[in-house]
Amino acid sequence: MSAQGDCDFLVKRARELVAEDPWAAKAWLITARTLYPTDFNIQYEMYMIERNAERTTSAGRLLYDIFINFPDQPVVWREITVITAALRNDSQDKHALFLKGVFETLPGPVQCQMLLKATEQCFNTLEKAEMLLLLLRRFPESVVQHGVSLGESLLEAENAEDLDTPVNCFRKLFVCDVLPLIVNNVEMRLPSSLLYKYMHTAAEFYIGYVTRGPCADTQLQGSQEVAGLKSPGLGRGQRYVIDGLSEKSSVVAEPWERLLEIVGVVGARCEWQGEKGSRTYTELLQRVKDLCRYLPSLEGETLSHCCSQIVTCSTLVLFHSSYLYVSAVQPSLFQGHNSLASTPWVLLEDLSSVFNDVEVERSSGKHTHKKRKLADGREKTMSSDDEDALGKGRGRHILVNKTEMMGWVETLEHFRTARESWDLLHSHDTLESEFNKICTAWKTENWLWYRIFLTDMIIYQGQYRKALSSLVQMSSLQPQSSLTAASNLETHRAVIQQASCHYALGEHRLACEKVLEVVSGLVPQNQEPVKCSEESSRARGKPRKGNDLRLVPCTSKDILPFCLQLMLACFKLRAFADGSRDDLALGHVIVLLQHDWPLGEALFLKAVDRICDHGSFQYENFFNYVTNIDMLEEFAYLRTTEGGRVQLELLPNQGLLIKHHTVTRGITKGVKEDFRLAMDRQVSRCGENLLSVLHRFCINEKIILIQSLP
Repeated sequence: MSAQGDCDFLVKRARELVAEDPWAAKAWLITARTLYPTDFNIQYEMYMIERNAERTTSAGRLLYDIFINFPDQPVVWREITVITAALRNDSQDKHALFLKGVFETLPGPVQCQMLLKATEQCFNTLEKAEMLLLLLRRFPESVVQHGVSLGESLLEAENAEDLDTPVNCFRKLFVCDVLPLIVNNVEMRLPSSLLYKYMHTAAEFYIGYVTRGPCADTQLQGSQEVAGLKSPGLGRGQRYVIDGLSEKSSVVAEPWERLLEIVGVVGARCEWQGEKGSRTYTELLQRVKDLCRYLPSLEGETLSHCCSQIVTCSTLVLFHSSYLYVSAVQPSLFQGHNSLASTPWVLLEDLSSVFNDVEVERSSGKHTHKKRKLADGREKTMSSDDEDALGKGRGRHILVNKTEMMGWVETLEHFRTARESWDLLHSHDTLESEFNKICTAWKTENWLWYRIFLTDMIIYQGQYRKALSSLVQMSSLQPQSSLTAASNLETHRAVIQQASCHYALGEHRLACEKVLEVVSGLVPQNQEPVKCSEESSRARGKPRKGNDLRLVPCTSKDILPFCLQLMLACFKLRAFADGSRDDLALGHVIVLLQHDWPLGEALFLKAVDRICDHGSFQYENFFNYVTNIDMLEEFAYLRTTEGGRVQLELLPNQGLLIKHHTVTRGITKGVKEDFRLAMDRQVSRCGENLLSVLHRFCINEKIILIQSLP
């Protein structure tokens, strides 16, 4: 029998004895190894017996022997592949834990050599990267040799795949796993340019991860909880999987905090001015604001170094604060939010002064009103700004109903911080140029959420023409989704802002067109009793300059009243224009003044005075839409001798009726009776839902309303 035949016989005999007498099997193999110390099959069989019996120490010792003595055997590498797979997996399976234990028994240099060789056997980029990560984590000294090359290989693979998002498996491994090992290794000596490149690469990933849209959600059934984000954007029960990674590997906890840590470490290594390591985003901004004061006196390398610090910090603060602002005003844009429960908010012109910016003068020659209580029978209440403490920059205030928006102080502060960062980045040509390079590289022109912030900022700055262009650009970024309630609200959000901008520009006809487009998609709510609260009585307080803004919930309940106020503001200017008479516009004003009554009583009484001055008034839609009892009594009074016997044409085709009913003395008895009956019928309608009446007015009279404005 040949030597090989003897070895095969001994191995076969040992296998036969394993089940009934494992110790005898081991004895046969020990004898065989003594006789043939260089035979691979004998030593591998010894390892398999210990492995199958899950004897960690002896199995590890035998694995070490066959790895050292037979490094080129394919079966050895298959076994090592199984072990390294267990190392990469966080499974607590008993067998996986055994395999990890076997690896732990190996000497450190052997572990390192084994991982390196295992990496060489990998042809898949992700698998190779994960294998090298095992090496770098276990042996930090290897980061100097392999860290940068691993990072570059991941970035090259991302470029080769030509992926359309920075939130991909290659970038995630680089940013979350490789980069911290590189920048935190004190022995690494990297140029500042490379550190900036890596930091910007990480920032793009983290921002893309936090701001990913709901269309990226992958809903998985299961009860396992996944750690969420500290910042808004990820809710319980939501699952998100990055293509190429497992669900667990796709989770990035506290992305903004991780980014801040990277910035702190890189800043320290680049010797930033005043860098103290990790700090808050607000502190980052404050530091670079201080640095900006010295820019005019700097030049050369010092100027470049300082600008890099300012641009990087200000850019990150801008995107961080603008994200937090937009996540409050339009939360359904981001992954993890329940779109059915998320109400968008919209930044609009504050029209609360629409009722009180006309000074009503009273004199003995004026008409004496029947409803004396309309003029002076109500007590006044004081008003205050919702945001006096926060209304900085250009003297504009942003008003908000504090009871409806939770965390309104923080939301407005985020908006202010983002604006401040933007202004800083555009305060110097070099800063603006470098910031634009980052925006181009990150394709921020495709970020809908960022466009929303930019639009609101431009509106805040009063650049309404530019804001209209921004709103058009925003509409091109809106996802083409089905006409759900949420998508309707988002559409209304942009259109109502367009109306607000047109109004601010004095383009009242365009404003009215946009408003009526919005109203057609709204459902009027039940009319609520008017309460003399701070919100509803604001117009009775101190006069405003007319340049305040208001954050309004984008719901029918809140948007319909704004639309009515904006239309009133447009028609009021035409109805009360000096030296002209426009009964149609004045009639529209009277109809619209019914909303929020009695806030509009002063304007109504001014309208009545104007009618008395003219001695007549024609508005054939009066009985279709005026149901306010105070107004009805006032108009009934105008027909009396005490009221001035004003000629009122309020019935459809009343001009023809007057001719038909006129008798020899010119007394229109029939018309008087028609008017009385119509007034009686109208009084019975006073209990109708006023919002429904006004909504019907906007829908039915859309064409004539638009044509009434120049």
